[in-house]
Amino acid sequence: MTLIQKFTTLGTAIRFHGISGAMPHISTFWRKFGDRRDYQKLIKQDEISTKLREELRSKVGKFDSRPLISIILPVYNVDETWLRKCIDSVIAQVYPNWELCIADDASTRPYIRPMIEEYIGKDQRIKAVFRPRNGHISAASNSALELAAGDFTVLLDHDDELSEDALYWVASELNEHPEAEMIYSDEDLIDEKGRRSDPKFKPDFSRDLLYSLNLVTHLSSYRTDLLRKIGGFRIGLEGSQDYDLALRVIEQIPETAIRHIPRILYHWRTIPTSVAGNTGAKPYAFAKAREAIGSHFDRTGIEATVEAVIGDLNRAQYQLPDPLPRVSLVIDAGNADPFGSRTDYPDLEMIAVDTAGKLSTRLNSAAELSTGQVLCFVDGTLNPLSPDWLREMVSLAMQPKIGAVGAKLLSTNGGIDQTGLILGGSDLVRKAHFGFPNDHNGNFFRAALIGNYSAVSSRCLVIRRYAFEEMNGFDDKHFAGNFFDVDLCLRLWEHGYRVVYTPYAELIETYKRLQIPVNEAEREYLQSRWESQLKHDPFYNPHFTDEGETFRYRV
Repeated sequence: MTLIQKFTTLGTAIRFHGISGAMPHISTFWRKFGDRRDYQKLIKQDEISTKLREELRSKVGKFDSRPLISIILPVYNVDETWLRKCIDSVIAQVYPNWELCIADDASTRPYIRPMIEEYIGKDQRIKAVFRPRNGHISAASNSALELAAGDFTVLLDHDDELSEDALYWVASELNEHPEAEMIYSDEDLIDEKGRRSDPKFKPDFSRDLLYSLNLVTHLSSYRTDLLRKIGGFRIGLEGSQDYDLALRVIEQIPETAIRHIPRILYHWRTIPTSVAGNTGAKPYAFAKAREAIGSHFDRTGIEATVEAVIGDLNRAQYQLPDPLPRVSLVIDAGNADPFGSRTDYPDLEMIAVDTAGKLSTRLNSAAELSTGQVLCFVDGTLNPLSPDWLREMVSLAMQPKIGAVGAKLLSTNGGIDQTGLILGGSDLVRKAHFGFPNDHNGNFFRAALIGNYSAVSSRCLVIRRYAFEEMNGFDDKHFAGNFFDVDLCLRLWEHGYRVVYTPYAELIETYKRLQIPVNEAEREYLQSRWESQLKHDPFYNPHFTDEGETFRYRV
């Protein structure tokens, strides 16, 4: 966004919401400044000292298993400097049991083959195939895969670098979780001068976020036999061949076999010819990504289309059933009129919640009175910003494996109130992206894309009646006015359902409601019932603080 665009956005926020409307934009400016500073501190903290290097090597000797890891490296006409840095980053690995499988895709630059042969002469763990004809990256990657003899295969691009401990952590993960079939890590960018920036601190596996962007990207690794089983890289998906690969892999394995290492193990080079440095470098890659997702939906029987959204990323739009299911709007307090007049959903009943008694009990009672196949619990102080908000949420909620669906909730000043709920820390539950401007993409684009959270708020929560009744509704025995929505969502996850957030349903507060005080008994029960989830929220990276604002770096 240019400086003029930023001032225009700021002016618009002030015009509609007064001075308070400027606060999310001002705080975001300082947040960005602080994040850049704090990440440089994190880099220094994570530097591998001679002592740590020896400690890691000593731990390798104590591994129960030391699997051979094959790194496949397709090469084509890359600058000599970047190829050397790439290969040197493999040779420098703390973990020694690796092989580098290079496939040169008929490069025309004269230094490429001699350089590769030079490295083969230096290290017997390096081998190569020189393709007689250029077949592009999918074919070259398949040629490199043919050389692989390792148990696991790691993907590497010819101008990127692995962190020195990358393969150590892959091997460590395989020792702790021998059932793993797919492993991915966090990543950052590295420029031509070796300066690192823009870390991607990712959540654990999030299926719906994967349908929105390539969550896996770098570092990605797979069981070699599995890659061969699915036929390797698909010809015709060049530019998003690794995205397509990940989608075909997850069709073959349970999600419990997908592991995330929350460490920066891969440095993605920012040069003009790479997507990391220039999203316009390979415009075809984004179209191929949508083709890959669409093919995945076709293979798995999901009735959905994929369209381009912000940043040329993706939006899955699920087909609504015909006839449409009846939706019961369970409206707590406030004014019911906005929900009747500001939705284009035709088959609707509205049920006002009784004002007496515990909130969780009141919502359960209203749900019992309803007749809809789908329940929409909504705070009456919210105002929908577009008439299709309910269609969007229902289309997601009707998917068999999706339990609860949450919306993007905005504060009275127009900034983000929440995109989902984050677990952990002394507060136990915090609002994701609270205080960010509405037009901010958030961490890893998660405020702007469909994705998963451990929980979403009952202030706007859509769920099929079947799933709600299967969970026996909200637990009003242990939770009166707080945490009952978190508990419901966690029970849905426990029963194999996903909890999904969509930014394409937006509702804004018309006024602030008084917060219901947290009962100490509620806190204690939540902590005892969901101890492990509160210690580690799978959709919140441990590099972020568990106190205060969400998505701030832990330094």
